Amino acid sequence: MSSANQSMYEDDAVTFDNLEERVLKVVELVNSLRKEKEALASELAAAKAEAQRYHQELEALRSERKQVRTRIEKLLGQMDLLSNQ
Repeated sequence: MSSANQSMYEDDAVTFDNLEERVLKVVELVNSLRKEKEALASELAAAKAEAQRYHQELEALRSERKQVRTRIEKLLGQMDLLSNQ
């Protein structure tokens, strides 16, 4: 085999090794990104559940506030009746 052919094969081997290394790095990156995506999806689901709980609590507090307001208005109306007599 001539030295030119041998040099070409060595260059191809180096190029192939570089390509293999880059592919392995890409595979590692993809796996890492998938794990990160799963973790973020889990965090998002937890945040959505928490937001839903807060929304329900807010609605309950609004309902309670409306009931209290109605009762206070009724009491104030009765006090007005007493003061007008």
